[in-house]
Parts: sequence; structure tokens; C-alpha cells
Amino acid sequence: MDPTPARTAGLVRAAQRGDRLALAELLELVTPYVRRLCGPIALDDGPDATQEALIAVFRKLRQLDDPAALFGWVRVIAVREAVRHVRRTARSVPSELAEVPAPGDPQLAADIRDVLDRLTPEHRAVLVLRDLEGLDERQTADLLGVAAGTVKSRLSRARLSFRRAWQQ
Repeated sequence: MDPTPARTAGLVRAAQRGDRLALAELLELVTPYVRRLCGPIALDDGPDATQEALIAVFRKLRQLDDPAALFGWVRVIAVREAVRHVRRTARSVPSELAEVPAPGDPQLAADIRDVLDRLTPEHRAVLVLRDLEGLDERQTADLLGVAAGTVKSRLSRARLSFRRAWQQ
């Protein structure tokens, strides 16, 4: 399903009025996007973070003033919920980076996931938003509720930690 922006806006308006079919269509539309955002931040807890983010999205749907801004609005909620979920489940303490498998190891396919697992949720969030979603510093700062300088320093530290762990 790849509805046009006008169709998506219509679905949002209908869902805000209580149309259950429109709500089900919106759920089908935004779930893969929320999953793609929450997974790399919450890692093993990605499905739980995705579920919490979707619940938050649909509880707050009536607060969305501009239906055309649906995906940006959903992104804000999904990232915040993923970070909040990870903090709540006490996975915010990074693992020891020395345990990362060396390149060429039979588990090479799992190396990226393993390295991400060793980063804090804040570092994973900034990496996802900047490097996967392609947001600029200002957008990332606004989304995470921090200063642009904080985004720069977190991104620098996250990339350095990722690079070091990857090269081991």
C-alpha cells in the first residue's frame, strides 16, 4: 500500500473522526516505518518499542493538526518511545566494546547488530536519524529534544565507538 499524500491526509482526518477502517489502514501504513525506526534503537526490544510507539501514535492522533505531516510526527513519537523503552528496560548501559567479533568471523552478518547493541540508546538514535534517515543536525536536535551541539557530539562519539568496535 503506497497511498498518495492526499489519500494519507484523508485517512488521518477520517481516523481522527473515529473511522475504524481508516484507523486500520493508517496502522498498516505506518507500522513498517515505525518498525524501521524503533528496531535499530531498541534492538532486541524493537518489537516492544514499536508496539509502544504505535499505541502512542494512535492515542495522540487527534492532536495532529496537519495530516500532511503524518510521517514526521510519527518519527518524533517513534524515536522518543524507542529511547524511552530502552531506558525503562535498563539497556542504556553500553556493553564492553572489546567483545565485538573481528571482521572475517563467521558471525560477520551479525556484526552490525552486535556493534549497535553496545551503543547507548541515545547514540543509536542519533546514528539512525542522521545516517539512516538522513536528517540534518537541526532536525535531529528538534526530534530528540536536545541542542544541535549535543547532536554533533553524540554523533561524533557514536561514530567513533561504532568504528572502533567494527574494526576490532
